[in-house]
Amino acid sequence: MKELLETWDIYDKNRKKTGKIAVRDKYQFKEGEYHIVVTAIILNSKNELLMSKRAGHKKYPLMWECTGGSILEGETSLEGIIREVNEELGIQFQKGDAKFIKEIRRDKIPPDFKDLWLFKKDIDINQLIFLDGEVVDAKWVTIDEFKELIKENKIIPTIDFNTEDYEKLLSYNNVE
Repeated sequence: MKELLETWDIYDKNRKKTGKIAVRDKYQFKEGEYHIVVTAIILNSKNELLMSKRAGHKKYPLMWECTGGSILEGETSLEGIIREVNEELGIQFQKGDAKFIKEIRRDKIPPDFKDLWLFKKDIDINQLIFLDGEVVDAKWVTIDEFKELIKENKIIPTIDFNTEDYEKLLSYNNVE
């Protein structure tokens, strides 16, 4: 079976497409080159966060995270987050369900711009489908449980979402 290669658009430090393409795990990013990753912050009507547990074969195995991943060549950030949530959890959101929260430029390997997106929806955990093998479990947590998971080092260290962000989200109107 032929391996499918994941390709990403390469952006400059101002988040403009360079016209170059990176193949995941093969391309060596040069100084000032970035790709885009996305994270979904999903809140229910009780203001609990939906956390997913990473599969054992992934980096940071069996740790909790907010669902996300890299956007693919030709995708927008919004298209990428909708695809990732569908692939990893089986949840189908529409563009109008999303609210952009913030962008973070991270000079790590590989360097990226990370976009956080908010979705508000009551989802039955038992209805989730882990389609792509990247997620093995999911649960709703309160902000206090979220903080406890961080203290216990059970959340991936690259979460880039904190209690200040959470408090800010509570002031947003519901996403339709």
